[in-house]
Amino acid sequence: MLAGCAVVRLGAGKALEDGARAHLYIVLSGALAVAADSHSGSADGTVSRILPGESVGEQAVLDDSSNLAAISAIVDSELLVIDGERVWKMIDLSSGLARNLLRMLSFRIRAANALLRRRQKLGEFYRQLSMNDGLTGLYNRSWLNDMLPKVVATAQRAGTPLALIMIDLDHFKQFNDTHGHLTGDDALRTAAAVISQALRPSDFAVRYGGEEMLVILPDTTEPLALLVGERLCARMRGAAIFADMRQPLPHVTASLGVAVLAEGMDDSGLVAAADAALYRAKHGGRDRVAL
Repeated sequence: MLAGCAVVRLGAGKALEDGARAHLYIVLSGALAVAADSHSGSADGTVSRILPGESVGEQAVLDDSSNLAAISAIVDSELLVIDGERVWKMIDLSSGLARNLLRMLSFRIRAANALLRRRQKLGEFYRQLSMNDGLTGLYNRSWLNDMLPKVVATAQRAGTPLALIMIDLDHFKQFNDTHGHLTGDDALRTAAAVISQALRPSDFAVRYGGEEMLVILPDTTEPLALLVGERLCARMRGAAIFADMRQPLPHVTASLGVAVLAEGMDDSGLVAAADAALYRAKHGGRDRVAL
């Protein structure tokens, strides 16, 4: 049955023109590069190598469509070309051929699924990476803009308390001017570590911008939020920024504004309330907590 099939030669770099009819191509010599399907919108730059003894085009034959994959020769190659109608006749005559074809397709599907899972994990890794501040490791403003409305909506719907603490490092510009921006970065990292270590697993810490940070406290009443704020303020006051402990203490202090979600308040209103409380803490002399 294969005696009437054509053997075509494809020069290195040349693309294979499949035409409107489906064909099965078996590589006799050389090697082919098969790119992802570019017509269906799923092209992602993936290229498979098809070596001697291997084939391409089975799926096009089975679903009776033209081969949408971009196929080209990596080196000078020879291909045995079997038209789709002849493949089906061979399947009808040989159950062994049908089994082998199914095994090959199953292997390729498994390989494709494994690649897809790896890409999904990599995509999730980069998505998570994009939601964290590179300097402090805290969540960033993009995460806050996405998540805070959901947290507020959940609290409003469930009728549970929700508190927010806005934190600003005192006189941070002066600290940078005195000790340099690299030491300023160390101070931001230290402050972030102080905040993270003082919170529950259910709480969230965010770098709001510059030297401002923000803490979201679900299921937290006003008295408890004030206690958390006082604890953060005290720990920040005692945090060591410099490796050389002969430097005078304290190195950095913080002002904190506490706000609690009120009925009918949205996420913007909650942030505004915490920001107003932070202003009161600064106006009151800094290194303190205000409501």
